Amino acid sequence: MTAMTLTDLAEKMRDIDFTTLSTRTDDGALAARPMSNNGDVDYDGDSFFFAYGSTRTISDIERDPSVGLAFQGRKGLLGKPPLFVAVEGRADVVRDKQTFKAHWTSGLDHWFKDGIDTPDLVMIHVHATRIHYWDGSDEGEIRV
Repeated sequence: MTAMTLTDLAEKMRDIDFTTLSTRTDDGALAARPMSNNGDVDYDGDSFFFAYGSTRTISDIERDPSVGLAFQGRKGLLGKPPLFVAVEGRADVVRDKQTFKAHWTSGLDHWFKDGIDTPDLVMIHVHATRIHYWDGSDEGEIRV
């Protein structure tokens, strides 16, 4: 087993688009939903997702910013298992249009018809505090 750096892990995560974002609901239950990083994949411990501000996801984050992200890569080459990544982090809700612009891609127009001017648009910023990874032959933890 070798120790992977955040840069090494980012390279392995390059093709992963979707993650599962987990939050705590007001009664303490876990709620999970798929989110896309929309091609914003130069992973440095920060993840960004667009959402509507009136959703339960946002109220969960505003009440308890501790969140989890679960990533799974494609099946590895030559029968090797895929990469799995579990992230513990802190989320905050961003309402700044300049920040939206920095992370916007044209594919988002499908979900948010008015672009960065879509009413109720917010961005979820997750900063990782701990990352655990497995790829069949290697596993480890990175503190961010």
